Amino acid sequence: MYSYYNDNTFLYLDGEFRKASSATTDLFGQSLHYGYAVFEGIRAYKTANGSVKIFKAKEHFDRLQRSCELIHIPYKFDNEELIAACYKVLEMNNMEEAYIRPLVFCPPNMTLKGASESRILICAWEWGAYLGEKLLRVMTSSYERPNPKAFKIESKSSGLYVNSILASQEAKAKGYDEALLLDMNGYVAEGPGANIFFEKDGKLYTPPAGNILPGITRATVIELCQELNIPLEEKLFTIAELREAEAVFFCGTAAELIGIDSLDDQHFSKPWATSLGKLLQQAYKARVLEESFEPEVHLV
Repeated sequence: MYSYYNDNTFLYLDGEFRKASSATTDLFGQSLHYGYAVFEGIRAYKTANGSVKIFKAKEHFDRLQRSCELIHIPYKFDNEELIAACYKVLEMNNMEEAYIRPLVFCPPNMTLKGASESRILICAWEWGAYLGEKLLRVMTSSYERPNPKAFKIESKSSGLYVNSILASQEAKAKGYDEALLLDMNGYVAEGPGANIFFEKDGKLYTPPAGNILPGITRATVIELCQELNIPLEEKLFTIAELREAEAVFFCGTAAELIGIDSLDDQHFSKPWATSLGKLLQQAYKARVLEESFEPEVHLV
């Protein structure tokens, strides 16, 4: 089993830096019993000039705050202080490249009332690309994303990830690398922990907000498309339309940007090495490492 900490690991808990091995929480917490918590996944990279940089830290903590507001968890924290705490956690653990996990959670409360107070944890560990480096075999999940009328889909809420665990485990049990979930209307939504894009006829497509978590990596890919003059459209599409794609990829902070080899055992026609996804994968890596990037082929 992967070890996320040891006796020398430090974390940040409610304004204090302490050993992870001695940190405790209450077994009657509302978050533990009901999944009433929100979190972020953030990456830090050693950049081209040798400095350690947390990628889009402000955007992540702004979303953390927004997630809390959407599901009525009090957020009395200062985001600039939390970002500084992230850098301190990295420094105390001698980490140059790491995955950072802020978690806002709730104290003991066995009722279903909204929380009146909250606590915050920031921890970090070394973690490679979540879905690996190889192209993925993906299957259409039998699970759907929840109805947006039943949940605040834009909130990165802990409880919602039971849906992700079920879908991902189903795929792995059947020999696939990952799942793809549809929304309640049968349109493609996203992976268990990543957004999806597909390429066809020199253009990229991705599902619009509404039934997905509008990811920060997704937003970065959209920014890169604008900079590289890659046509992009946010639209609803079906599995049948996706199967006609030339190339497909997932993106997310944990997964970064990773190509999909096949969907339900059907391969895509375009070699990944010549796809827009591969170009964006290289551009994304250059962006997070703060390296200059000049595409070999200029797109118009």
